[in-house]
Amino acid sequence: MSRTDYFRDPGAPEPNSLVPAVSAVVADDEGRILLHRRSDNTKWSIPGGRMEIGESVAEAAVREVREETGIEVAPVSLVGVYSDPRSVVAYDDGEVRQQFSICLACRRVGGSVSADSDESLEVRFVDPEEIAALEVSPAIQLRIDDYLAGGPAVLR
Repeated sequence: MSRTDYFRDPGAPEPNSLVPAVSAVVADDEGRILLHRRSDNTKWSIPGGRMEIGESVAEAAVREVREETGIEVAPVSLVGVYSDPRSVVAYDDGEVRQQFSICLACRRVGGSVSADSDESLEVRFVDPEEIAALEVSPAIQLRIDDYLAGGPAVLR
């Protein structure tokens, strides 16, 4: 399934669903950030996805990072809650999802970088200065910027 991300775009379609999701910023000891290039839109992103019934936010973040990147993590802190109704994702099946994502900062506790997931074309740690040269959606860049700012958790 493919997707199109819209961020504060007046031409975006109207949302018809809202799904709780998580995302995770994982930095290595050198301060590089874990990114994967998504298979559904080919953009670079931090790991994340929908929560499953029976999971906590932390459990969902750990699962999504493992599934998409091969890295094992432990959640450390809240980066922010992202629920801007002008940030939507349109899927080719007709679903248009208003974003609702809780982003956590996580530390690496194991695993090795792997793109063995159907969701990831590439996975790697990237220096923050190099991220601007990659194709990253504005909604994901906002989360990375909030993490790098190092302030208290944000509500957006």
